[in-house]
This record gives sequence, C-alpha cells and structure tokens, in this order.
Amino acid sequence: MALQAMPRTVTARRRQSFSLTPYLYLLPGVLGITLLFVYPIIDTIRISLTNYNLYHSTPQSPPQWVGLKNYTDLLSPDSPFAQLFFSVFLWTVIFALVTSVLNYFAGLLVALVLNNPRLRERVIYRTILIVPWALPSTITILIWQGLLNKDFGAIDSLLTSIGLPAVPWLLDAHGTQAAIFIVNLWLSFPFQMVVVLGGLQAIPGDVYEAAAVDGASAIQRMLRITLPLVFRVTMPAMLLSFSFSLTNFGIIYLLNNGGPPRTDTSFAGSTDTLITFIYNLTLTFSRYDRAGALAVIVFFITAGLSLIGFRLTGAFKEVQA
Repeated sequence: MALQAMPRTVTARRRQSFSLTPYLYLLPGVLGITLLFVYPIIDTIRISLTNYNLYHSTPQSPPQWVGLKNYTDLLSPDSPFAQLFFSVFLWTVIFALVTSVLNYFAGLLVALVLNNPRLRERVIYRTILIVPWALPSTITILIWQGLLNKDFGAIDSLLTSIGLPAVPWLLDAHGTQAAIFIVNLWLSFPFQMVVVLGGLQAIPGDVYEAAAVDGASAIQRMLRITLPLVFRVTMPAMLLSFSFSLTNFGIIYLLNNGGPPRTDTSFAGSTDTLITFIYNLTLTFSRYDRAGALAVIVFFITAGLSLIGFRLTGAFKEVQA
C-alpha cells in the first residue's frame, strides 16, 4: 500500500508545481499590463460616458452620467463638433497614409542602392544614413523647427540665395503640412531602409542565378523576384508604420503645435491630428468627457484599420506545411 501511494503523491506534487509555476512567471507582466493598459482603457471609457469637464470635476459639482451623448456629439452630422472631428480625422488619415507610403518607398530605394555588392564602402553609407533614426526624435524635430523658421531658418536662406522665393513653412497650413511630411521622412526612412535591407539579404542568391541562366534581365529580376519577395516580408512593418502614424504625437506637437490656428475653431489647429486634438481637449480646454470619447473612437479606428490591412495583405497569415 505504501509503495502504491508514493507514486501518486509524487505525481500530485508535480502537477501542483507545473500548474503554479507558469502563473507565477506571468503574474508581473499581467499586473503591469493591467495597471498600465487595461485600467486606463476602462477608466477612459467610464469618463467618456460622463460630463467630466472643468465645471463638473469637484465634490461640490461631481461628474454626471450622460451615456452616449459625447459620442453622438462627435458623430452626429448635425453637430458642429462632429464637423471638426471629421475634418481632423480626414487629415489624420491623409497624414498616416502619405507618410507611410513615402517613408517606405524612400527606404526601399535607398536599400536597393546599398544592397548592390559593387557599391564601395557600403557599411559607411549605412551608418551615416541610420543616424537620423538613431538620434532622439525630439531633438531632431526641434532642429528642423529652427531650419524651417521663416526669419532665420537655413532652408529659406538657401532658397533666397539661389533666387527662389522663401516658403512660409510654419506660417501657412499647406506649408506646415509639407514640412511635416519632409521631417517625418527624415525621421522614418532609416527604419524602413533597415527592414528592407533585412528582406533583401534574406533572398537566396541561387534564385537570381537561376533567373540569369533563364535569360532574365536585371529589370525582370527586380520586378519578378526582388520586389514581390521584399513586399511580402516588409509589409507588416509598413502597416505598423501606418498604425503608428495615426497616433504620432511628437512631430505634430513639437514642430508647430498643430498650427497654424484655424479661423473656425480654437479646439484644433490646421495640422492637428486626432491624438493632438485629444491633447488640446484635455489639457487646454479641460473637456475630459469629449477627449475620452474621442480616445475610444481613435482606439477602434486604429485597431480596425490595422486589422483590415493585415487581413488584405495576409501579412501575419500562418504558413501551412
């Protein structure tokens, strides 16, 4: 009897050990995610269902439950606030789409040049071109802000010295938008370059040799082999870049604080995106209720567009053997 009971006791202890140990390892990560991500999301949803603002934020005048009123004010076509929301949303999508495509193809072009084995000192060029990505983006954006200044900026000084008119980069809405695309290109193309270089170096050389034997030209090898294989590998990075651009706060706020100002509203500037719009509503106007509703909407927009992009491209689709 004792001999039969011993294996059962050892087995029970092993089961207890194996069932508790994984949860103990996961507990710090679960607590961190809960405190830093889950709780803020739940609290934001709660705030979005109240009238929590400057006039309803004290024990004497506490926030009151208003249900979906903040969401209807943001999405109803008859609401003036909804017109502002849709205009900011349209610029946000344009900004994210243009910057993602522009940065990707700029990185692709540079990577194709640097991947040429006949190019000398390729390592030096790669090191130099990766510097904009390695430097802190805050410092880089502030430097660009000085370069684009109309009064003492080096870029306008260069343009006027060669006989071209100065551009009001940070004073005009279209000029500021162009400046945002230029600065974001400078900051982001090195990342895409590194990703594409990794994809290019993962292509076996035997594929190119077989294509050359079959008589394929360099352009045909580029169009039929290089680009399809690289697109397949690097498309997730491009989609992630699009999702990041939807919530990119630093370049909009630091370059021109979302300006220049709009004439029809003070809640948002001409180049404010949804994330800086939320910032203005929260810290400048104390409209925590509208900002909370807008944050929830931005969350679902970002998640939905990302899922649609991943599904259409099959970027994360599992390969079945």
